[in-house]
Amino acid sequence: MVTETYLKDLQNRLRQFARDRDWEQFHAPKNLAMALAVEAGELMEHYQWLSEEQSEKLDADKLKTVGFEVADVFIFTVRLADRMGIDLDELVEQKIKLNEQKYPVDKVRGSAKKYTEYEMD
Repeated sequence: MVTETYLKDLQNRLRQFARDRDWEQFHAPKNLAMALAVEAGELMEHYQWLSEEQSEKLDADKLKTVGFEVADVFIFTVRLADRMGIDLDELVEQKIKLNEQKYPVDKVRGSAKKYTEYEMD
């Protein structure tokens, strides 16, 4: 269950995990950003030659493997935010609000255009 302190607790846990292994020395923001990109690439690799329909119907083993890749992306994202002093709780909330303004339901529903392509009143 996600609580108000979930991300903070997770950041603390991941920070301690790295410290216990003396990995802080490797966790510069640049390195974490690159690790995040690598993990995202590993996630994409599982979908590389699948059709859209196939990508939505993964068998249980493949889904678990993909889930671990998603978890890796999330872990590196949380770790990067921690190292940079980014308050994910606050900034995610702010970003959602910005996206709601950039993509108002009555203007964008059912469309994949970028916000700059819409005529806003």
